[in-house]
Amino acid sequence: MVALSGEIKELFNRTKVMPLATASKSGVPNVAPVASMRLAADDTIWIMDNYMQKTLKNLQENPVAALSFHDPETKRCFQVKGSTEIRTSGPDYEKFRDWMRSKSDKYPAKSLIIMKITDVFECTPGKDAGKKVL
Repeated sequence: MVALSGEIKELFNRTKVMPLATASKSGVPNVAPVASMRLAADDTIWIMDNYMQKTLKNLQENPVAALSFHDPETKRCFQVKGSTEIRTSGPDYEKFRDWMRSKSDKYPAKSLIIMKITDVFECTPGKDAGKKVL
């Protein structure tokens, strides 16, 4: 797995909503905004499934996903790719579910998507756009 650097973690933590890209087993793409996420470790992102339908179905068929995040002020942008696992019970799920519900009781917190980061790419406009950085 890939461990995020300090600059990338800082940018990730400042980003409020990120597009999460998935694809079905047959390759039909889907992109959905996610706001209920956090870095669980330098190589792991937790994403809470509150309202997912197509995204969750895609991840059940094809566990590969990508997230993109950027800073509008500095124009820095990164894309992370990884493999996912879906949990609906256990200590990690319960910990993140409880954290979500502490923010608001309106979140159903149906399942926890654990994304292990495999690749990080630069997507800041310029000569290094698309370059694998981790």
